[in-house]
Amino acid sequence: MRLTAYEILHDAGPAPDDQVTLDYAERFLRRKTLTTAAGHALFVDLPETLSLDEGDAFLTTDGRRIAVVAAPEALIEITAPASDLARIAWHIGNRHTPARIEAGRILVRSERVMEDMLARLGATTRAITAPFAPERGAYGLGRTHGHDDDHAPHGHDHGHGAHD
Repeated sequence: MRLTAYEILHDAGPAPDDQVTLDYAERFLRRKTLTTAAGHALFVDLPETLSLDEGDAFLTTDGRRIAVVAAPEALIEITAPASDLARIAWHIGNRHTPARIEAGRILVRSERVMEDMLARLGATTRAITAPFAPERGAYGLGRTHGHDDDHAPHGHDHGHGAHD
């Protein structure tokens, strides 16, 4: 069966009819065919690109609600004494790296360059696997894009070369 989703519900409400499990990158979409847990093709055709969160749901043309589930993925758990954690968070932010900020720890997607930087900063890191739900952009909308996301022009100068 092929379903078509045209709208996002930000509060899925009662039990959904089916679900799709997507990692952080996959939850940023506008038009794509996904496969539900029940094996149905779900054609997503939204009016604009959206960043989806766990708990959102696709509304299909036949009235079904297909829940969005955040897939577990490889992450780095970063800890440090409180006096150093803010400085480490600044360096992560300076790279435009999506991050989940929690009491006593920061979570970022696993990446060798980031691991090297964190080691030089004296952070304690641990590889974990968990769903990734980073902080939203500065105004609570959309998502931040990592510094290495295609190195596309993004409206401001970093004061360094394109491939540092």
